[in-house]
Amino acid sequence: MLLGQIDLPITFRGPSNYRMDTLTFEVVGFHRTYHAILGQPCYAKFMAIPNYTYLKLKMSGLGRVITIGISFQGAYECKVECCDHIAAIVASRELANIKKEVIEEAPNPKRLTKFFK
Repeated sequence: MLLGQIDLPITFRGPSNYRMDTLTFEVVGFHRTYHAILGQPCYAKFMAIPNYTYLKLKMSGLGRVITIGISFQGAYECKVECCDHIAAIVASRELANIKKEVIEEAPNPKRLTKFFK
């Protein structure tokens, strides 16, 4: 669920070869401290090219290409953690639905019952 938007100045790489601009981020309620998803608006603004196979992002800098990457191990750990989080959310929603069904189907103790044979 979208909580709002925030404009932040972003700098890619270091003082000798960098790109800097302000990006508008959409803030969502993730349970981790740092999450940023760079999408088409970011790619267009920086004229960046993502390579999903190698987990790299390339863009032009002050004189040469800036390459930003992540380790495969870090990406895998993040994916596993996100899957665990989603599984917990789905399980809690299923539990809430089961609880609601049990309450609706519970016998009424005030109702007269026939004798048990």
